[in-house]
Amino acid sequence: MPLSLYFNTLKAVSFSMRPTSRFILIFLFPALMAAQVPANETKTDSTSTETEVKVSPFKSGFYPIGFFDVDLRYFIKYNNYEGIRLGFGGITNERLFENFKIGGYIARGFKDKDFKFSVGASVRVNKEHNTWINTYYYDDIQEIGTMAYLTDNRVYSVFEPRRLNVTQFYKYRTIQANIQHEFSTKVLGEFRVGHSKINQIEDYQFLDNMQLYSAFETSEVTAALRISPKTNFITIDDGRVEYFDGFPKISAQVTQSIPGIGGSDFSYTKFGLKLDYYIKRNNLSSTNILLEGNYATGDTPLTHLFHAYPNSPTKDEILQRFSVAGRRSFETMYFGEFFSDQLLTLQVKHSLRRFYFSESFQPELVFITRHAFGDMSRPERHIGIPFNTLDELYSESGLELNRLLFGFGLSFAYRYGYYHLPDFEDNISFKFTFYLKL
Repeated sequence: MPLSLYFNTLKAVSFSMRPTSRFILIFLFPALMAAQVPANETKTDSTSTETEVKVSPFKSGFYPIGFFDVDLRYFIKYNNYEGIRLGFGGITNERLFENFKIGGYIARGFKDKDFKFSVGASVRVNKEHNTWINTYYYDDIQEIGTMAYLTDNRVYSVFEPRRLNVTQFYKYRTIQANIQHEFSTKVLGEFRVGHSKINQIEDYQFLDNMQLYSAFETSEVTAALRISPKTNFITIDDGRVEYFDGFPKISAQVTQSIPGIGGSDFSYTKFGLKLDYYIKRNNLSSTNILLEGNYATGDTPLTHLFHAYPNSPTKDEILQRFSVAGRRSFETMYFGEFFSDQLLTLQVKHSLRRFYFSESFQPELVFITRHAFGDMSRPERHIGIPFNTLDELYSESGLELNRLLFGFGLSFAYRYGYYHLPDFEDNISFKFTFYLKL
């Protein structure tokens, strides 16, 4: 990548942050240099691979039973608010109707003793570009400060370890309509309109025009685009499955909240841009670089702002914080510690060639460094939830020793720099990892 293009891209992502953000460039130079190393060109047998993906429910996320595909994501989950969450969901398939689907889910948390559900329908209007129009209603909970890319939701993940530790949620009831379209095999697009009623679980209020809001309504319009120039897909009933995971991947999204429509209370705009780049070398080592920028302007409540995906439980002892490490989360950052309306994060993971002891035991050593920089324009508007701002550089580094036994491994990370904490052990994260290839 030419340096001029690289810095122009970085400038666009940083969204006019404070001058201190130049420090981020220190960490981008190694990533830039590494990106110049040619990756292996992998040739795949698309016919054989497609067949494997289609028949494996652990890759597609759906188990077909007649005309109904059971969604494996809803069976069992866990978080600190709901405790164990059991559910059932799915969607009809082509055995019932080729171009029309009915789907949804129902779930219940054993700790909060509350039911959540969704129901909706979809119609395909263009088979060549796999264009679907969907209408759904949701009554569920959502983590505070999550930036969810619409096009990422269409790629199935069998296990999302970070969700086990999440503590801060809000309730939402949303009715939405969206259109999903494949501009090509490498470009996904989605456009969504929706209206939501938000209620707080935490003791939080948002100050706007001298009025405090704990419950409010939003009417949002969202447009998302995902470009995967080296990725091949198989499209299933409720999403896409990647069978050759090529990089880079570029995701962009913009959301506009419009006041006055359907009782919507606020006007705000949110932007997101994400670059995911992977380098695989001839010596079987690899490097994964994830660069993401988020920006919000206007009257945006904390529920709809950004965190840096923290994953450290707020407990005193190291062993009390022992849990499962996330795939792309800050392991030493405590839940609820930081929120931002401007956020730039960089994560670099370098994996060595696996150590070969036997066919069944080939552990993997991964070196990781993560950095975050952000800002909050008016933190005094957010009342009830104490938090800090990332107006200085946050840094952590560590390693993972993966696939020691049945997909389990160990993770270690250390927090340093400006946000280093006075007590040494508060800067340490020690957890287990889980990578299972099915």
